[in-house]
Amino acid sequence: MRPASRAESSTIGVVRQGQESHRVAHAGLLRDLQRPSQVFSNLTPNWYASIMGTGIVAVAAASLPWQPRGLHTGALVVWALAALLVVALTAATVVYWVRDPGAARRNLLNPVMAHFYGAPPMALLTVGAGTILLGRDVLGLRVAVDVDWVLWFAGTATGLAAAAVVPFFMFTRHVVRPESAFGGWLMPVVPPMVSASTGALLIPYAPPGQARLALLLSCYAMFGLTLLASIVIITLIWFRLAVYKTGDAAMVPTLWIVLGPLGQSITAANLLGSAAHQALPAPYSGALQAFGVVYGVPVWGFALLWGAIAGAITIRTARDHLPFSLTWWSFTFPVGTCVTGTSELALHTGSDLFRVAAVLFYLGLVAAWITVALKTAQGSLRGTLFRAPPAPVATPRVTQVAAS
Repeated sequence: MRPASRAESSTIGVVRQGQESHRVAHAGLLRDLQRPSQVFSNLTPNWYASIMGTGIVAVAAASLPWQPRGLHTGALVVWALAALLVVALTAATVVYWVRDPGAARRNLLNPVMAHFYGAPPMALLTVGAGTILLGRDVLGLRVAVDVDWVLWFAGTATGLAAAAVVPFFMFTRHVVRPESAFGGWLMPVVPPMVSASTGALLIPYAPPGQARLALLLSCYAMFGLTLLASIVIITLIWFRLAVYKTGDAAMVPTLWIVLGPLGQSITAANLLGSAAHQALPAPYSGALQAFGVVYGVPVWGFALLWGAIAGAITIRTARDHLPFSLTWWSFTFPVGTCVTGTSELALHTGSDLFRVAAVLFYLGLVAAWITVALKTAQGSLRGTLFRAPPAPVATPRVTQVAAS
């Protein structure tokens, strides 16, 4: 056997050194990566969807009409996990940006990934809501409120920025075709609606007078921002499905994102309506409280329709092949907003229909979260999810339709 050349020996030495370092540092973990540092190579903003999906499990449990023994404790543990994840992922993202300063801009210029810059604000807002609903048992009310204020302002500021900056790049820089519309287009415009619903929790703790009134009116303004933008985007998604069909299987889970602005708007309308009397006099406060139900019930009906359609498409796709990716977290947070919205309708109407529906939706949410969380943990430990994702490939049916 011929001796290795100098170049070959150098290459072999580097590989052996990397493998040795990998074994020493991680004891067999991240075996799908060439080196452990690759963990920080592809930390795109859609990773924050895992925090959104985890946090909403806790938040939805806090408002559920049925409170069995152990639910509150379990929700508290899940909230703590979400809080830990937001700290860890934010720190890792900072490392990612320091190592690759151009990464944030590249993601913003990516016509698919840019929309997921709406995920970090919603993750902060969801953890903040869990802090005031559940974390108060551990931190105390005063600390919980202060933490929620910080997270709410941070999430609201970054959410409003995403709602303006991402569409700007979409309108001026991204190459977008008629078949490009997908559920992720909603991600940058939904954070203000999450700010509206979580801001309602802070209204009692805002200084009375103009400050409290400004908070209430700002929340309603953000409610309208997301509502009108979502109507436009959902219409485009419906058009794309009708003309270009379902598309790449990996993108099918994003159809569930449509439930996000629907369920979150029902939640926001009812939470803000309940708090309106603390900032506005009659008859406006009473009208806003009634608006929560008058608006919420019809939108709840459309959410059921979309859930049925998305569910049928997902089952149909899964029969062929539905590869796991971070888009599976779309099965969690949007469904969670429907749980909170249904729970609010149950509270304000006294309807057993909404009480039963909220519990059933929550059971589905927990099942989806367990499934996706386990797959995410497995992919993270192996390192698979930290590799650069492959480019989506259109199905033959979509290719044929687009060509015609």
